[in-house]
Amino acid sequence: MIEQGIGAKFQEETKYDPYRVRKPGDSESIPPAEPFKNYENPVAVFSLPDPDLSVGANLWEILRKRRSRRRFHTERSLSLESLTRLLWAAQGATQRYGRTLFRTAPSAGALYPVETYLSVRSVAGLAPGVYHFRPQAFDLEQLRDRDHSIDLARAALGQAMVADAQLTFIWTALLGRSRWKYRQRAYRYIYLDAGHIGQNVCLAAEAEGLGSCMVGAFFDDHINALLGVDGTEETTIYLSCVGIPVHG
Repeated sequence: MIEQGIGAKFQEETKYDPYRVRKPGDSESIPPAEPFKNYENPVAVFSLPDPDLSVGANLWEILRKRRSRRRFHTERSLSLESLTRLLWAAQGATQRYGRTLFRTAPSAGALYPVETYLSVRSVAGLAPGVYHFRPQAFDLEQLRDRDHSIDLARAALGQAMVADAQLTFIWTALLGRSRWKYRQRAYRYIYLDAGHIGQNVCLAAEAEGLGSCMVGAFFDDHINALLGVDGTEETTIYLSCVGIPVHG
């Protein structure tokens, strides 16, 4: 018998059936959220170079080679060019339709509730710190200076690879972007969206000759505090550390 905890209750109560998919007026009480997030007073804003996408890579070979890699060369730096391709793979804009910016990863209803942040330890040409990625401008807003990788590793249940990696992606969910349309079902879609983005980063890292490892175990509110988000309307849902791998 399956234990009926909160996870099982969530799964049951967010099911669709023919009699309760949506009722008229369901979406009227929650206004749509803004599609893009901008900070009023970031420490700095760094424009990123256009990603060079001409570098060839065989998708099938990348899929075959993809592994979670947890050991990194701590004394080396990631190139800015690699970072731009990783960010483009995560949430790069591929087409605009009105206010909607279609991305490299799919999103339920094209609502894109997932925001991308970076904890940068060692990237050539970019100061260590915590950054927010804006896909609409393809730039980075610096939210905190100095290296926070050790703080982040502690928040990730002490996983040393987070401290050693050249950078760590942090993904949050702005719940209101999806909730106005999908109500309680939105939570399922948000985690699916994050998975699509995470896989894109895994494959892009492999194509760059880098290592990556997805992280789902962390103290949520410790990372929310690092980012300065409230943990209610916007909350951390997924991490991926990326770095120059130690092979063997």
